[in-house]
Amino acid sequence: MRQGLLCLLLVMLTIGASASAEETADPGHSTPLSLSAGSQINELQLRLKDSERQREELTRQLQGADSERESAQLSRLRQENQRLKLQLREVQASSVPRLLTDQQQWFVTGAGVALLALLCGIFASGGHRKRRQWLN
Repeated sequence: MRQGLLCLLLVMLTIGASASAEETADPGHSTPLSLSAGSQINELQLRLKDSERQREELTRQLQGADSERESAQLSRLRQENQRLKLQLREVQASSVPRLLTDQQQWFVTGAGVALLALLCGIFASGGHRKRRQWLN
């Protein structure tokens, strides 16, 4: 039984040794892990700087395009504002100024109705008053 365990141990050691030998025998990964990781980090840092530079350049271009579009829209709005001010002045100059405001017109209308009601009351009574009517 001890020979079986000894054989099993021997087989496991040879498999482990051959597996580790295959890992080191690969010619593409002959550099140590720390050197390849360091070169990858450097490469990624360079790519990061390049992409940041491109992003800043695109941001500047976008801001330039936005400002051009806004300035064109702003000038168009200013022209329309001037045109509308001119139309307003023309309409104000051509219109006749009102004598009374809306509130004053309602007051005058109410006074006219009250005066008309008073006149109708006087004419309905026949125009003569008796002194006795006031004493009741």
